[in-house]
Amino acid sequence: MVVAKTPGIIKALYSQLTWELLNQENKIYLTFDDGPTPDVTPWVLDLLRKHHIKATFFCLGKNVEAHPEIYQQILEEGHTVGNHTYDHPSGWKTEKEQYLQNISRAAVLIESGLFRPPYGRITKAQAKQLKEQYHIIMWNVLSGDYDPKVTAGKCLENVIKNTESGSIIVFHDSVKASAKLKTVLPEAIDILMKKGFIFDQIPAGH
Repeated sequence: MVVAKTPGIIKALYSQLTWELLNQENKIYLTFDDGPTPDVTPWVLDLLRKHHIKATFFCLGKNVEAHPEIYQQILEEGHTVGNHTYDHPSGWKTEKEQYLQNISRAAVLIESGLFRPPYGRITKAQAKQLKEQYHIIMWNVLSGDYDPKVTAGKCLENVIKNTESGSIIVFHDSVKASAKLKTVLPEAIDILMKKGFIFDQIPAGH
């Protein structure tokens, strides 16, 4: 089940993680998980360039290894990148040391002070250790583009209905999400711009 807006109780339980970036300028933060992916990430980059938008890409180490030229394009176009592990393990199902090693393997390929746990699943012990090195970025708006049960219309509604100043919004530049992403993202950007939101990237430093 997709929970489009992160419940306050979850944010309170994991208050050491970043769920939103409050500001006075009406800024919001588009983020993309699981790339870089041929045909999908370049399409996203083209759309962002057209609208003069900067975003944040949480990349998998294995995909950076497989597609270094797309990863380089993300950087050259001025977007921020973050570590999303090497191959997408769940923190809840992975021993702490093994999980940290997976992230370190990705860090060889992804130079960043940002980390996002796959599935948003991370234990307090993992988070405590990672906080020494990373700014752990979660979200408060989940599009649901990856879920086959979520229609494109519902995906758009998830984003538009729940976005407010400071929101961190999750889309996926993956093969699984691509059809929905290509339908929803252009419309979401247009609507959010008309509402007066300003798109920004998450600062890369710790």
